[in-house]
Amino acid sequence: MLTDIDPRNLIGRKAFDRHGTKIGTIDEIYLDDATGVPEWAAIRTGLFSRDAFVPLEPSELLKDGTLHVPFDRALIKDAPDFGVGRHLSPEQEVQLYHHYGLDVAPPPSVPDHDFGKLAGSEEA
Repeated sequence: MLTDIDPRNLIGRKAFDRHGTKIGTIDEIYLDDATGVPEWAAIRTGLFSRDAFVPLEPSELLKDGTLHVPFDRALIKDAPDFGVGRHLSPEQEVQLYHHYGLDVAPPPSVPDHDFGKLAGSEEA
């Protein structure tokens, strides 16, 4: 979704929930370790509040520069709090995906290959 946007340009933009209610301001953007694609936004939810992580994939950046997140404000504010400024571990990401009811893709399976014959076996 946001692959063509410089993540630094998202910082400071306003974020809104599915009903158009303001959530807060984007504080940080977290990139996927493998692809470098923006994956999570940390949104400052108030003056004395914490940052809440929201997934960028189902979210939409509008032409006016605001981010619209397809979840209710209450769900966003109840997201697991991992603090900002640190790397999100794979386990933390899974917790966030589950919190938002999003599917987590299983790791790719190793294909089953026939690498040859067992030593000492003979073909019939």
